[in-house]
Amino acid sequence: MRRVARAVVAMVSVLGLALPVMAAEPTGTLKKIKDRKTIVLGHRESSRPFSFVDDEGKPAGYSVDLCVRIAEAVQKDLALPNLAVKWVKLTPENRLKAVADGAVDLECGSTTATLSRQQQVDFTITTFLDGGSLLAMDAAGIESVKDLAGKRVGIVAGTTTEQALAAALRQYVISPKMVVVKDHAEGLAALENGTVDAYASDRVILIGLGRRSKDVSKLAVSTQLFSYEPYALALRRGDADFRLATNRALSRLFRSEDIVRIYDKWFGDLGKPSLALMLMYGMTAIPE
Repeated sequence: MRRVARAVVAMVSVLGLALPVMAAEPTGTLKKIKDRKTIVLGHRESSRPFSFVDDEGKPAGYSVDLCVRIAEAVQKDLALPNLAVKWVKLTPENRLKAVADGAVDLECGSTTATLSRQQQVDFTITTFLDGGSLLAMDAAGIESVKDLAGKRVGIVAGTTTEQALAAALRQYVISPKMVVVKDHAEGLAALENGTVDAYASDRVILIGLGRRSKDVSKLAVSTQLFSYEPYALALRRGDADFRLATNRALSRLFRSEDIVRIYDKWFGDLGKPSLALMLMYGMTAIPE
């Protein structure tokens, strides 16, 4: 990871150094942050390794680390010596509404940026690439969508995974019993207690869930990806200044070796990042 990632970092670092920003008086979300001296960030409870609550009860994960970097950049841009960070726990059902309604300034989870969701919120530049897959007991012999005939499949309603899996099932003319769960933790519990035969979500999230299982050796993650999931951080629509501030912070991060350390922290044991992910880091490291 380090040698490949550093090659990308070296390539994009020549694109320019950070330039001074925030010359004009802040507006929109930035003004709210400056006035209340607090940035409000939303996080998930069990979306490992992107956004979850750790053993100490604190928000943690890849997306959480990115949002912390954004908060630090906003603090510097607004010249706020003491910017407080308030964390708000979100669910798959309320995450986008919380952003749209202003309950949080930025959603730091594992949300796929889609065109339909852009009717409700805006998104930052892409922060990660993943795809839908399946987690099952190894003994079940579920290696792909084609193996789901007659099975019970856990799914979180209203997710892009639900839509993509439904399309894949139609393609294979398969109709398993779908079991709706409220979140990833409940999905893993359903798999472990036999309520479902498989749980569907994004592959890296499934790997993160497997790490938390009571018996990791009995679980298997399918190698098949049945969807394309470009992750991004959600923010309110129409707030160009705040979107620019978040994208500037992310681009600077992706131009530095810090992204190597963050990747290693959360995904290092998964091996090297995919070529697609490496290209994403390079392409989203937008020059100043």
